[in-house]
Amino acid sequence: MQRWLVEECGYAIDTLRPVSGDASFRRYFRASRGSASWVVMDAPPSHERCDEFVRIADCLRSMGLAAPEVLEADLARGFLLLSDQGDRQYLDALGAEPADDLYREALAALARLQTQGEALATTLPIYDESMLLREMRLFPDWLLTRHLGLELSSATTRMLETSFAHLVEVALSQPQVVVHRDYHSRNLMILPDGGPGVLDFQDAVRGPITYDLVSLLRDAYIDWPLERVEAWAVGYLDREGIRDLVGTVDREQWLYWFDLMGLQRHLKVSGIFARLWHRDGKARYLPDIPRVLAYLVQVSERYPQFAGLHRLLVEQVQPAMEAICEP
Repeated sequence: MQRWLVEECGYAIDTLRPVSGDASFRRYFRASRGSASWVVMDAPPSHERCDEFVRIADCLRSMGLAAPEVLEADLARGFLLLSDQGDRQYLDALGAEPADDLYREALAALARLQTQGEALATTLPIYDESMLLREMRLFPDWLLTRHLGLELSSATTRMLETSFAHLVEVALSQPQVVVHRDYHSRNLMILPDGGPGVLDFQDAVRGPITYDLVSLLRDAYIDWPLERVEAWAVGYLDREGIRDLVGTVDREQWLYWFDLMGLQRHLKVSGIFARLWHRDGKARYLPDIPRVLAYLVQVSERYPQFAGLHRLLVEQVQPAMEAICEP
């Protein structure tokens, strides 16, 4: 990779240091020369879609969003040279800067993506029933069975499948827009000239309008009081152009979509975090599973159709999680 950067791209660099990785197979390095710096992405083509990263980055930048600029690319080897957006994630800043200001910027960027992304949306994979179900089944397969060692009865399995089917129905009933698919505080960067910087968008799809909203506001890495989350979520309806997408949907229906989309995402995320440990040896996400489960408990309690899921979470999943977390 360094030979590619220096000999093929012509960048004379002083240092090439690893930057924190993410939950994928990608690796990142910061190349520097004097006061200048760039980020090098190493993304194995057998696992990652560098071509989609390049294409979507260009589309986002054309909308005025702060995606990294792709300066050099070797798609065959999975090497990209990107403009450097720094090290300061939203997650790092949320304790030091007013949350309302940061979320205002993040919600404005999301609204721009959704209202100006129609052309991009037509070129993306559809977040369809099979994808939604495949994601939710990570919850029983990886979290419940593999991580917690629970044995699921046939009745529990049927209950989960019924819950999943209802979540799919609600997701597909929403207006369909560009979905970043991982829009949260670790993929948004604080930029000196405003922002936020937007990362990790290469798996974007065309899907439900509340998906990225709940990913941001019910973040797996930081949580906020329910009243504040709902105020942000409902306030999003007043963003320019959003009403044109959702029509006359009222507050109750909007929060219903938001809540149930969050159930789908958090079922998926809890399974992914368990899989990252058991399959990939990445333990850094395990401490965040209890927060994700708490979201599931909070929302499932509000809707009678998810009473079975709520009982499973409270009576089996959370106790098993607490047991393995005890020192």
